[in-house]
Amino acid sequence: MVANERVIWVDERNNVLGSVTRQQMRNSKLCHRATYVFVFNSKDQVVVQERTLTKDIYPGYFDPATGGVVSEGEHYDQAAYRELAEELGVTRVTLTPHFHFFFNNEDCQVWGKVYSCEYDGEFTCQPDEVAGTVWESPEDILTNRFNRCYTPDSVVALERLIAIKQRG
Repeated sequence: MVANERVIWVDERNNVLGSVTRQQMRNSKLCHRATYVFVFNSKDQVVVQERTLTKDIYPGYFDPATGGVVSEGEHYDQAAYRELAEELGVTRVTLTPHFHFFFNNEDCQVWGKVYSCEYDGEFTCQPDEVAGTVWESPEDILTNRFNRCYTPDSVVALERLIAIKQRG
């Protein structure tokens, strides 16, 4: 992550306002776009990343979604595939898009797009961003069975995804 990387800046309705540096976005808590990719295995478990302590938001937390900020000039789909390859080394999968959602708390405000895929292979974790991975059931994540600090935006996205899956 580079502090001067340019990211898409949006309003609360997801209209593009321009671009700002990642540092400006974080310092001013500007609304931006991000992707959330839930990687399921054939046992219907989700890979959970332990975030490194150097992450610019939620360092050391556990994240049930792979993804990140959409860069200037990028579309959500491009960012989702890029982040999946960068963070976990996963390529040659098909991402299923599900929905957009708005998340806002004291730490950030973001328009996210949620995707999922199935993958049973090995991971090549990016050491600057991912300290490790574990497989957990969505139910364990949502009930916080293991008493982890999960990234709150990803938990909201997972709740909505599971609700949609249950409705069929």
